Amino acid sequence: MKLTIAKEDVWAATIKDQPGSLAGKLEVLAAGGVDLGFVIARRNPAKKGTGVVFVTPIKGANQLAAAKKAGFRKTNSLHSLQVEATDKPGLGALLTGALAAAGVNLRGLSAAAMGRKCVCHMAFDKSADVGKATQILKKL
Repeated sequence: MKLTIAKEDVWAATIKDQPGSLAGKLEVLAAGGVDLGFVIARRNPAKKGTGVVFVTPIKGANQLAAAKKAGFRKTNSLHSLQVEATDKPGLGALLTGALAAAGVNLRGLSAAAMGRKCVCHMAFDKSADVGKATQILKKL
């Protein structure tokens, strides 16, 4: 199976749990020329009235400046891989099963299929797990 696997930096920012907060953050990034490949936002149940937004990629001086202006910081505790493949039934089970069989724990997984293409963003707690996951997935 042909997989395209790439380590990715994830950026995070706190948002208010109110209309327009997420849009405001994304508008600042857009004004800085950031072309996002992935966005996920959610409420923070541990901190009422707030949420968190995760994005990737942010590269280059202008994009870094926009990210800083919007309150984004590169996460040091979340390590991520982007995995692209041709979509097929059971792909998620195959990828996660291979990691599980090798004892690699996922912190989180977000995936979407559009047409014949699937993109997965896999999050891990440790940088070493990214390297191990990469080697495992390359064998599929």
